[in-house]
Amino acid sequence: MKRNIYPRLAWTGIRKNGRLYLPYIMTCSGMVMMYYIISFLSSSEYLGSCRGGDIIQRMLTLGCGVIGFFAAILLFYTNSFLMRRRKKEFGLYNILGMGKWNIAHVLLWETLMIAGLAIGAGSIGGILFSKFAELCIINILKAETRFAMTIETGSLWNTAVLFGIIFILILLNALRQLHFANPIELLHSENTGEKPPRANWIFAAAGAVLLAGAYYLAVMLENPIEVMVIFFIAVIMVIAATYLLFISGSVIICRSLQKNKRYYYRTNHFVSVSSMIYRMRRNGAGLASICILCTMVLVMVSSTVCLYIGAEDSLRARYPRHVNITARGARDAEALSGAESEKVRELAGKVLAQYSRTAGNVLDYRIAGMIAYEQDGVFRVDDPDKYVLQGNFGNVWQIYIVPLEDYNRLAGEKEELTGREVLIYSNKKAYKNDFVSIAGTEPFSVKRTVEHFVENGEDAAQVLPSLYLIMADFEEMIRVFAEPGNFSDGWVFQLKWQYAFDLDAEDDEQIEISRVLKKQIEEYRSMTGAEAENGGERQDFSYVQLESVARERTDFYALYGGLFFLGILLGIVFIFAAILIMYYKQISEGYEDRSRFEIMQKVGMTKREIRRSVNSQVITVFFLPLAAAGLHLAFAFPMIQKCMLLFGVTNGKLLVLVTLASFGLFALFYVLAYRITSHSYYAIVSGIGDRER
Repeated sequence: MKRNIYPRLAWTGIRKNGRLYLPYIMTCSGMVMMYYIISFLSSSEYLGSCRGGDIIQRMLTLGCGVIGFFAAILLFYTNSFLMRRRKKEFGLYNILGMGKWNIAHVLLWETLMIAGLAIGAGSIGGILFSKFAELCIINILKAETRFAMTIETGSLWNTAVLFGIIFILILLNALRQLHFANPIELLHSENTGEKPPRANWIFAAAGAVLLAGAYYLAVMLENPIEVMVIFFIAVIMVIAATYLLFISGSVIICRSLQKNKRYYYRTNHFVSVSSMIYRMRRNGAGLASICILCTMVLVMVSSTVCLYIGAEDSLRARYPRHVNITARGARDAEALSGAESEKVRELAGKVLAQYSRTAGNVLDYRIAGMIAYEQDGVFRVDDPDKYVLQGNFGNVWQIYIVPLEDYNRLAGEKEELTGREVLIYSNKKAYKNDFVSIAGTEPFSVKRTVEHFVENGEDAAQVLPSLYLIMADFEEMIRVFAEPGNFSDGWVFQLKWQYAFDLDAEDDEQIEISRVLKKQIEEYRSMTGAEAENGGERQDFSYVQLESVARERTDFYALYGGLFFLGILLGIVFIFAAILIMYYKQISEGYEDRSRFEIMQKVGMTKREIRRSVNSQVITVFFLPLAAAGLHLAFAFPMIQKCMLLFGVTNGKLLVLVTLASFGLFALFYVLAYRITSHSYYAIVSGIGDRER
């Protein structure tokens, strides 16, 4: 046998089965392009030199692994459809005298051709679109735009190696299937379906219980820390429940429809329901995969878009004012209002005067913070981290004690408290007891819960829920807490002074003012520190930290912008994966159902009735994953909202609007995919596909 016959047979097979191979090659090329783009951005020297670029590159490096892993799964999954369709052709080759070794040569050439086309086209597309992706990220970072075109040879090589390995594994899997099959099985593989499965009530009940449990966790959990830990458990439960319900539950539904004579014995329902029952086990697994992909897209896109849109709100929650000064490590409550805090105010006034600026919207208050474990209104501070390690993290709180006079000044109130009364304010979690006791002290009665208090920036960055205790005897309480033996570790209890203000100036000027002020504070502290060593004045604080919103904005947008960019890319990949699975399901099932519809046409079924039957089947089957994904998203929303709190996103209305918009846009893509796939299915079963060939 001439050796050049193998590549000709391979190319003929690809060309004759263009309906199957063209989407597959396009998918392979798209995955290669996506991987190269992310790999290019994660290793770009120019992007790494931009402020905040290193943050985005670390996230994109993680994205490379996700894309590579998902690409392998997707290409293996879609290749299984191709092999199922081509086995009949290979069986014919075998009967005509070609051995399995010869067919293996054909498969080898097919794989080489597809790999060459996919890697080549994908690399070219990646090189062309990589510059556009780089400009998008540069715009997110608000860095200086560079229009020079670069090609990362290392990224090209890594992309070629990765997808080369994937195609080799796909070839080995195809050769394995060929080795264990006989010619008769190959000839009849296209018509090999599954026996109608029995309705497995046990699996369906297990799926319903798992899904109900996951929904319960998503709705009932209140603590954001619990949400972060339980989130992945709930995801696994939802995935398992989805597969069980779609495989077993769908059989039960079809059986119920079949028993409904008024529904089943109608032309457009009879054929569709019969077809679905015939192959429901495989059909259910595919539909479950589509549902999971749809849910992943909706959760990922809605959350990352909300993070990016709400980045400025999160930034200001983390840094309440343009310039934020935090002093820590005071020895006692009196030190919070000592000489050093007064000097910092004085230095800030002098620096602002140099730039003809004034401090606006000033925050100036004292606070004491500690971590405690709450049990029925009693906060234990002996060793709260051990409760976290033991998994009892649900009742761990960050406690802040605020002087009443500072609260009244900041809130514009004239509140009065007795010695054992407190006002409370909590976030991330509601505090429901009417008294508070800390470290075994006499309980304080809660006079009322205030609706709002100026939260410090560190609180916004905390994953723990925070409880603010506003009390009149601040200094006396601090003296009690500072007594030796009350705390196991010194770090648990910390005194802080917060001083922050806004500036009516551009970011560049704000950065310069904060730089000068920070330098002067450091010079002053180094001088007083030297005096302290010589027996002179002691510092009131162990250290003073100055943070500027303008300086931190780039890093903040780099983090949220990187998540947004990666979320959109992965969302696009998952959308097209779902569409591709839908397409191949319709194509493969169309060829399986064609003989049935040919028989039905011979006994009088019209083209219009075929169309109605196709629509009935496709609507019943392919809109079920979209509805289930919407249900998953609705129940997951409370959990997503609590996760957003950990990133400083407190705008619930924004999250609702973004989630609804994401679902609406995705549903539009889904409807378009439905129309395309249903048309392909109809073209095959009605014989149009054969006339076109």
